[in-house]
This record gives sequence, C-alpha cells and structure tokens, in this order.
Amino acid sequence: MRFVITKTVLLVAAFCVAAVITSSAQTLTTLASFNGTNGSGPAASLVEGFDGDLYGTTSYGGSSANCTQSRGCGTVFKITPAGTITTLHNFCAQANCRDGQFPTAGLVLATNGNFYGTTLSGGASGEGTVFEIAPTGKLITLYSFCAHTNCADGSAPVAGLVQATNGSFYGTTSAGGTYGDGTAFAITATGTLTTLHSFGFSDGVAPLEGLTLAISGNLYGSTFEGGNICNVNEFQGCGTIFEITPAGKYTTLFKFEDPTTTGNYAPLLQATNGTFYGMESGGGTYDYGRVFTMTATGSLTTLHSFDNTDGAYPQAPLVQASNGNFYGTTPNGGANSYGTIFEITASGTLTTLYSFCSQTGCTDGAYPQAALLQGTNGTFYGTTAGACTVDCGTVFSISVGLGPFVETLPTSGRIGTKIVILGNNLTGSTSVTFKGATAAFTVVSDGEITATVPTGATTGTVTVVTPTGALKSNSIFRVTK
Repeated sequence: MRFVITKTVLLVAAFCVAAVITSSAQTLTTLASFNGTNGSGPAASLVEGFDGDLYGTTSYGGSSANCTQSRGCGTVFKITPAGTITTLHNFCAQANCRDGQFPTAGLVLATNGNFYGTTLSGGASGEGTVFEIAPTGKLITLYSFCAHTNCADGSAPVAGLVQATNGSFYGTTSAGGTYGDGTAFAITATGTLTTLHSFGFSDGVAPLEGLTLAISGNLYGSTFEGGNICNVNEFQGCGTIFEITPAGKYTTLFKFEDPTTTGNYAPLLQATNGTFYGMESGGGTYDYGRVFTMTATGSLTTLHSFDNTDGAYPQAPLVQASNGNFYGTTPNGGANSYGTIFEITASGTLTTLYSFCSQTGCTDGAYPQAALLQGTNGTFYGTTAGACTVDCGTVFSISVGLGPFVETLPTSGRIGTKIVILGNNLTGSTSVTFKGATAAFTVVSDGEITATVPTGATTGTVTVVTPTGALKSNSIFRVTK
C-alpha cells in the first residue's frame, strides 16, 4: 500500500491543562469506558437497533486468543442508553483471522434488523472483509477482499457501508482495483460483490470515507488523494469529491487544490433542503479545517472556518438533528485541545457545546473521531477514541433539549412497500400517516412498527400517534415511483 491508513492520523500529542471551559447548558454523561478487554479505540459512529440499544465497533481491543496484535483486533459491541455494555464479537476469533480484524468503520442497520460492516484486514486473503452481524452476536463473513488476481476487486476497506433502496449495500476500498488506488463496490445481502469503479489518479486516490446516499438515489463520496497535482514535491494530489450511480456511472464533481488540506475529507451529508454539507480536516481561514456546503454539481462554499478555540481538524460527518440544525465533533481543539462537540446552523452560526478533557484525568473522554448519533429519544450519543495509554475510549450521551421522534427505515419507497418505523414508547399507537395518508401498520414492539406506504402517499413527514402524543419522523420520507 502506498500510505499508512489510520483513522488517527490527525491526532496530535497533547497534555491536558487547566483551562476555562466553554460555557454551555448541556451536560455530557459518560455511559461506558473501554478497558482493552471489552474493546479499545472506538473511532466510528453508533447506530440504533430495532431494540433501542446502540451498536458500534472498536478498532482494537477484545479478547480473541487468535489475535497476535498487542492492542487486540477489534470488537462489535452493544450498549443500552443507560450504559450497560456487551461485547457481541471479538474479531480474529477464527484461525488466521478469517472473520476479519480491525473494524475501523461503524455499522449500518439494514431493513432486516441485522447490521453490516467492514474490517480493514483479515479474511481469506488478509485484505479485509464485509460482514453481517445479528443483534445476538452471530457474525457471518459475506466477502473477503482480494479474491481476484492483483486485488482487482479491491482491498483494505476503511469506510463503512450504506444500504440503498434496492436493498444492496455500497462502499469503498482504499486500495486495490485496476490501478491499485481503491474501488467503489456494491454487495448484496447474500455476499455477491460487484466492482463499480476503480480509482486512478485523475479521478482520485484512496477513498477513505463512506458513501452518502442522496435523494436522487445516487451516491456521493470523496478521495484522500489524487485529482489535481497540488504538491510538486510529492505529486500526490489533494483529493476529489465524486458522484456515482448505483449502476456505476462515475463523475468527478470537484478537485481540491490546496496542498495544506490534502486528504481527510469527511463524508457528505445531504440535508432536508437538498444541499450537501461536508467538512475538511484542514484548510479554511486558519488552516484548522472548515464546514462547507456543496451543490449537486460540485460547487463549494465555506460555511465556517475552525480556529482551534472552537475545534480543529474535523474528520467525521455532520448529522442533521430533528430541529434542522447540524451537529458534529472535532478530534482536536477546544478549551482543552482534546476535541469538541458543536452545533452549526444552516447559515453558519457555530456554537461549541462541549470541550473534552473537562474532567480530571479526562474521564469524560478525549479525541472524538466519530459522528454523533441522535437517538429516537432525542438525545445525542457518541464515542471518543481515548486518552489512556492504549486509547481505550468512551461512549457518551449529551442532551440539548430535543424531544423524541420516529425514524423510517428506509427513508424512501414505493406505494405498497413495507417499511420499519423506529421510536420510543410505540406500544398502543393508534395511527400512522404518510403526509396525511393513513397507513396500515403493526406494532412489533415498544420500539418498532412496521407500516405499508399507503395509496395516496406523497413525499413528506411520517407521523405516528402514540398514547403520549404524536411523533414525527426526523427526515422526509420520499415516495418513489
């Protein structure tokens, strides 16, 4: 491989010092701390399951006897909103790590209630895997990369997956492919993989971040290097932003030109207004990174430049909350130099909500590298990569006063399609409507409803009437033809 791939390349050595903490009304609660045996270094976002619990991965740690790495080979875990943590799988549990090792990305919840993810290495060829894991912890390796000559199918997937409306999953590999610079791929739930695109220098090198599924049904992503030659000494390129259709038609939308910002572009988020929002881990007015907006055709506008006091070097995507504002993390900067949680409006007003290492010994965590998750109870959940000698890390929650909502899975579908609605206290619900059109539904559990997109439904908000009041979906449900 041409470079060392790691989710922690931006973390810098720092010492926690006494400092004035940014004033805020928010309270952060540390739900769990990793200790190596139960995982270490969670660098990916959490996902809420059908049962209301949270699921995630740690890049290192675990107790597999087959793992020869001193820091462990990684885990899949679940944690209740109250903080009870359970290890579901220790990677490298099989001989020669055929089940994979080092899951650097998070999980995606599929419509069948199981989770899908990737590992950076391990598998039959040692070049990474795609796996499925049930909430009970049963893991199936769906695909081992480098199954083709010269790794034409790709190798070393750093990023996670996204499930499209056709049921297939889409992702990227950081290396392999026709030119050795990575691939974009599709894989079915049963493990049939199709390479959609092989990256080469002109259209980008090494896509390290996940793909974003847009309202149009197409996918958007970024590359670590390639594109324009912006560094005459190394000729590595500054990275690109691209669009790819589910069928594999590829378009380069934007080529970065500033050598101070080479690589490390966070995944894009498409907001409910159709605009894309993204972050760079460098550049901006102060070279500490920026938040930008992007049109579907690739026109970028800076929304906010970080100045270190309000955070530095963002590397996780934003999340749009139920109030319409955006929330994110930075792994560095803030009052104590150990990272921040922030809120930013669509017009660019940024508020620092929390600065990490605010507690003695950094017991509240440090270096948050992952995106936040807004649970259906309205609370945000996240992880920190850690501040102990082996980067143990934490899981935390933070409330900003937002109320509960419901979430649809998927977020689009045709009339007659059965979908899943996730939420809290759904038992006894009396009505489900799609922008006013009444739907047939079944309450499966206190946190899950299945509903059929009704005749007459149009694109809009899904509303569930529960015994305690009406809950609206946090995103628009798009009715497709």
